[in-house]
Amino acid sequence: QLLLVESGGGSVQPGGSLRLSCAGSGFSLDYYAVGWFRQAPGKEREAVSCINRSGGSTNYADSVKGRFTISRDNAKNMVYLQMNSLKPEDTAVYYCAVVPFPEVQAMCSMTTREYEYWGQGAQVTVSS
Repeated sequence: QLLLVESGGGSVQPGGSLRLSCAGSGFSLDYYAVGWFRQAPGKEREAVSCINRSGGSTNYADSVKGRFTISRDNAKNMVYLQMNSLKPEDTAVYYCAVVPFPEVQAMCSMTTREYEYWGQGAQVTVSS
């Protein structure tokens, strides 16, 4: 059974940092591009960042560029999202998701509907 589990969410003050982790269970993340998405109350789910199979190509939403960093450790079957300089508007439930990609070097997708498997989400709250 393919399972994704997010961890590392929590509450921080504006300007603070959090690192989200996404663990793959029951399958190897090696064969998948991975995306991080978020959904705030009353809003649609949006793409935050993605990383390709090799880890050599990443993409970010304009709203988080320069503040968030996505990375992966295929040996540990983990993907991370380091979030710095957090703002109140970053408050949301964050999800990791995966989609199989046949080519290792192909660029990842920021299109939500293309992702096939999703974690349960982790709450991130940024508030003073």
